[in-house]
Amino acid sequence: MVTISALKPQETVKGTYLCKYKQILKNKNGKDYCTIRLQDCTGTIDGKIWSMHSGIMPFDVDDVVEVEGEVILYQENLQFNVSTIKKVEEGQYNLKDYLPHTKKDINQLETDLLAMIDCVEDNYIKNLLESIFCEESIYERFIQHSAAKSVHHAYLSGLLEHTVTVTKIGMKMADLYNHVKKDYVIAGCLLHDIGKLYELTPFPKNDYSDEGQLIGHLVMGAEIIHDKARKIQGFPRETEILLKHIIISHHGEYEYASPKRPKCIEAMIVHLADYSDSKLKMLEEMFQTVPIEDEYIGYNKILGRNIRQIK
Repeated sequence: MVTISALKPQETVKGTYLCKYKQILKNKNGKDYCTIRLQDCTGTIDGKIWSMHSGIMPFDVDDVVEVEGEVILYQENLQFNVSTIKKVEEGQYNLKDYLPHTKKDINQLETDLLAMIDCVEDNYIKNLLESIFCEESIYERFIQHSAAKSVHHAYLSGLLEHTVTVTKIGMKMADLYNHVKKDYVIAGCLLHDIGKLYELTPFPKNDYSDEGQLIGHLVMGAEIIHDKARKIQGFPRETEILLKHIIISHHGEYEYASPKRPKCIEAMIVHLADYSDSKLKMLEEMFQTVPIEDEYIGYNKILGRNIRQIK
């Protein structure tokens, strides 16, 4: 299969891709045509179906489709003019081939995650972490989930990568300062985005769920802690409250949709570790999309500045 990043103009191509967008429109003569966006793990390309005929089989957004057609250059961008298209049935493809995914070693990330849980000395906190991450339905979803819809780590296993990195940063920060209860930092870092499992739908959609729109991952994370702690005999009420505070305050400030601001050093460390990784990942992802020779690589709306790379 020809990957999207390898497509060239004036090339006839047959391949399978994920359909991420579809809209039926009418041309100036009143005839239907279709605009689509195709995706694989290397990128995306816009496409057009100019003529509806028997070779254009039914398909929907988030279907993997087999397409044939010509790649052209239109307004300095590649465009796929589709001549035939049909849905590929489930079981005949690997979804990972069509979605961006972490470039880090998944096995190593999983090993790091489990080692971090093992570092916790407080038996109640360790039992809480094990009850969450050792639940098969949660763990299988966690290791594949994204950490965001689009801003950072918005790819397969992005949540795993982000969580491990945040915890590494948090643990280093905890070692630099006095009066830090490291177990709370580790647990807070590991659980800070656990609510993303329910805020965002699984791939290939990776979009906000109704629960995510109405409640959000901070509150849902606190609910998970509450529900799991209630099942651990003798779990200290103060420990539950502190962990929930760390989770719901990890966005740091009210203007960033944080219900509370950090009120203990452990919560501040978790907030800053999360903030650091999310912002630095935005820059890293920008660097990956521009030529190495460019100094200024573009304006980032979220960061509110034009980004320069040092060559």
